This record gives sequence, structure tokens and C-alpha cells, in this order.
Amino acid sequence: MGEIATSNRQITLYYSSKSSRAKQTLAYAKAEGLPILEIDILKNKLTGTQLLELAAKLNMEIKDLVNQEHPSYSQKFEPHELSETDWIKMIQQNPDIMKQPIALRGNLSILVETPTDIIKI
Repeated sequence: MGEIATSNRQITLYYSSKSSRAKQTLAYAKAEGLPILEIDILKNKLTGTQLLELAAKLNMEIKDLVNQEHPSYSQKFEPHELSETDWIKMIQQNPDIMKQPIALRGNLSILVETPTDIIKI
């Protein structure tokens, strides 16, 4: 059993409060009356286990959670291959480079590409 608890009754949304896509997604979800548990990854440091679980739920590797297009990434890092542990540390120290928002509900998990994706879950 992992650290991330999900419920069929609400959507857990992992997001960055600096992200306009996340803000739009939250606004859309609230307008639709969807029950949302908000987890701001800039305020709540995710554990390595949580990051691995999120990646697994999305059928991704941990490195795929890193948005290498993000300005914070390109300013600080070169594209490179790292160990799983190093990717986890990189995300923990620079949460704004994590791809988000990620929505979970029961056994469903999606990486929200556009705000209306939230109704797919």
C-alpha cells in the first residue's frame, strides 16, 4: 500500500500554484461542482515514494514527470540522464519543473493537458 490515498468521491489534484493551467483547471473543476482535494506541490513537498507512485499511476518513469521544457529546468539543467533517485531529488528541490496538474480519482489518474481534461476523471 502506498502513501497516496485516493477516493472515488473526490478528485485529488497535485498542482503548482504558479501554473496558469493549474489555476484554470481548478476554476473549471469548481465551476463544474467537482469535489477537489488540492495539493499545491510548491507548499507540500512530495516524498520520493509519492513521486514514484504518481509516476506509476500515470504509467510513466520518474524522469517523465520532469518538464524539460520548463524555463526553470532549462535555466538550471542540461538535458541528461539521471538515476531515479537523482530525478526524485531534482523534483523535490525544484517542484516547479514537475509536470502538472495531475488528477487522481479512485484508480484513475491523468496528467491534465487542458483544463477540461478534469471532467474525464
